[in-house]
This record gives sequence, C-alpha cells and structure tokens, in this order.
Amino acid sequence: MEEQIYEEQYKAAFRGNLQEAALKHAMEIRKFEIDLYWKRAAYFWTFIGASFAGYGAVEGASAITNKAALTVPLSCLGLVFSVGWFCVNKGSKLWQENWENHVDLLEDKTIGPLYRVVLIRDKSKNFRGRVTDLLTGPARLSVSRINQLISLYVTIVWAVLLVSALCPSFSINHGRLYYWIEVASAMLTCIGFFSFGKTSLGTHRPIAFMRKTQIQGPVGRVDSPSPGMSVENHRTPSLGSIRAD
Repeated sequence: MEEQIYEEQYKAAFRGNLQEAALKHAMEIRKFEIDLYWKRAAYFWTFIGASFAGYGAVEGASAITNKAALTVPLSCLGLVFSVGWFCVNKGSKLWQENWENHVDLLEDKTIGPLYRVVLIRDKSKNFRGRVTDLLTGPARLSVSRINQLISLYVTIVWAVLLVSALCPSFSINHGRLYYWIEVASAMLTCIGFFSFGKTSLGTHRPIAFMRKTQIQGPVGRVDSPSPGMSVENHRTPSLGSIRAD
C-alpha cells in the first residue's frame, strides 16, 4: 500500500538528528546502486555477447544444413536478454534517481547543496576552442540514458536477426531493404545519443510515496482487542485447541 506525501511531511519524517543519518545512508545506497548498475550491465552483456558469437558461428558454419534450428533459438535468447536489459536499465534508473533525490532534499543542513551545484566548463568563444570542446571536451550526456538507447538498439538488431532466421528469403530477396533497416536503426541511435541522452540540469519535482509495511495478524484472529480487554484475554486459540467439526 502506498500513500502520497508532500514536502512538509517529508521534512517532518527526517527532523533533527535523523537528517544527518538519513543523508549518510542515502549517499551510501546511491553509490551501491551505481555499482549494481554496472554489474547488471556486465551480466546482460555476457549473455548477449555469447548469443551474438553463437549466431555468427552458426551462420559461418558450412557443415550445418538446417541453420534455422539453431539461429532461431539464439535470436530468441538474444532478444529476451536485450529486452530484459532495457527494462533493468529503466528500473535501475528509477532507484538511482530515488536516492539522488533523497540526497538533494537532505543535504542542505549537513553538507550544503554539494550535489545540486553543478560546475561545468564555460563555452569557448573562438572556433578552435569550440572544435576542441566538440571533439575532446566534456558534454552534458547521461551515461544511463545512453545505455538505455544502446539496449534498445540491440533489441532492434535481435528482432531483425530473428526475422532473418525465420524468413531467410526476406534477407535474400530484400537484401537492400534489410541493410537499410540496420543502417537506419544505427544512425537513429547515434543521433538519439545527442538528442535524448542529455543530462537534465533543470528543477527536479519528484512525487513522493511512503510505502506502508504491516505484519499480518495470526491465523484465526477476527477482530482487535477492545479497549478494556487485555492482550492476555484476547489470545488467538493455539493450533492444538482448534479442531474440525
């Protein structure tokens, strides 16, 4: 069960000494989430890379007559892991942003606006400086967003390979269209890095929900103790005292 809370309730929940302790935990968990992010990426890349290697080995093997019997399962495997990687990237992004927002809201009275103040290089005024910044300078690009776009592109590649494995005549009779699909998806992904992969430096306005966790009552309890009844007088019958009619 979730209950939406607002800024006043959030501040009240971490009042006093709790704020410093909460900030420390939020920073540690944020770092932990980033470490998990790259471990998950390595996990999926291992299976996706193995699927690509297997697909290429089957396609290059002249001794295999019925290649579809192997390329179709490999394509399905690669597609499942690619979609899974895309979904995991989005889920990891949610929790990373969660802890970043906690740090933003808790840091002021302890360490100041350290995480919210972003220091970036000023833009060069001359042509040579602009070219240097374009080629070797820093950019407002989000690593996690770029990873999401890559996982989406790999998903498209596996979908195309699956169609090719199911319908070999498609890639033979429509070879030029097949290549154009691959090239177009690659070019659109690269353009998407600079269009949709930028880091947001604007105001963050997250919606806060407080999850409720309640321990379920024992089996057999049908009501709560009345105000005048003690807990001892309202015990649930033990399993040994319960018998079927």
